[in-house]
Amino acid sequence: MSKELKTGIIVLIIIIGFFWGFNFLKGHDLLDGKARTFYVEYSKIGGLNKASAVTLNGLKVGQVSNIVFDERPETRGYLIVSFNVESDFEFSKNSVVKIYSPNPLAGSSLAIIPDYEGKPAVSGDTLQGEMEESLFTSIGERLDPLQTKVEKVIEKADTLFGGINKILNKKTIDGINTSVSDFSVIISELKQTIKSVNSFVANNQANLKSTIENTKNITENLTQVTDTLATVDMNAIIAKAENAIDNFNELSKKLNANEGTLGKFLNDEKLYDNIEAATKELEQLLRDVKLNPKRYVHFSVFGKKPKEYRPSLPDSLRLIKD
Repeated sequence: MSKELKTGIIVLIIIIGFFWGFNFLKGHDLLDGKARTFYVEYSKIGGLNKASAVTLNGLKVGQVSNIVFDERPETRGYLIVSFNVESDFEFSKNSVVKIYSPNPLAGSSLAIIPDYEGKPAVSGDTLQGEMEESLFTSIGERLDPLQTKVEKVIEKADTLFGGINKILNKKTIDGINTSVSDFSVIISELKQTIKSVNSFVANNQANLKSTIENTKNITENLTQVTDTLATVDMNAIIAKAENAIDNFNELSKKLNANEGTLGKFLNDEKLYDNIEAATKELEQLLRDVKLNPKRYVHFSVFGKKPKEYRPSLPDSLRLIKD
């Protein structure tokens, strides 16, 4: 046997021993022919990888051998995990294989939750899979929607602040500063006005008190007047007023109907004409008495007979006679 052949055999033995020792240290004995292979399908594996440990009731009984995608159309995107179980411990097909994380810093592992009802599981069977949510996985799943909402809020806030920056240009800021200054001046003037009002009230406190007392007296007098009016029999007054109005209406009707002396006097035109003619004759009589008093009044000391009255002629006839 040549030296090169011996060297090759030694190297091959070392490689095989290293590979066997590495798998033995990981809990997989290549010389044990009792290892069984099972399959589980998951929608997500949460950090599970090849060579992850497989435990049964807390005892390591195997490891994950392979992870591939499911190519079937109805389950496309799912992951098929195959693992070896080197223990001859029996459990049924109803057992559940759960992905869990033993601690936050370690990777995920598989835990077989055995079920002893039904047919025993044999190599090549597909078992039911579940995934136990770890603390960080649960927090991450809850934070993902929150992160999306926060990102949208940040985008809207960025748009809002961009609009505010466009609005708050130098001219607008100067206007705001001017408005604030004017507002300060208004507040100062308002303070001065309040001080003036307080001073006026303090100086005229006696007058204000007297005014308030007078107002109170007026209010009391008005109250008394109101009480007096309340005691007046308004119904009787209204009834008397209505009676007076009815009497006046009755009198007016009689006057218009030529009843009585006053009604005939107001409505009889003939009476009016006679009175007017008598007035004219009385006026002529008074005028004649004034012009010819001797005609109506005669006084004689010696009893002389008065001359016979002769009516005076009109001026036109007197001129013809002359």
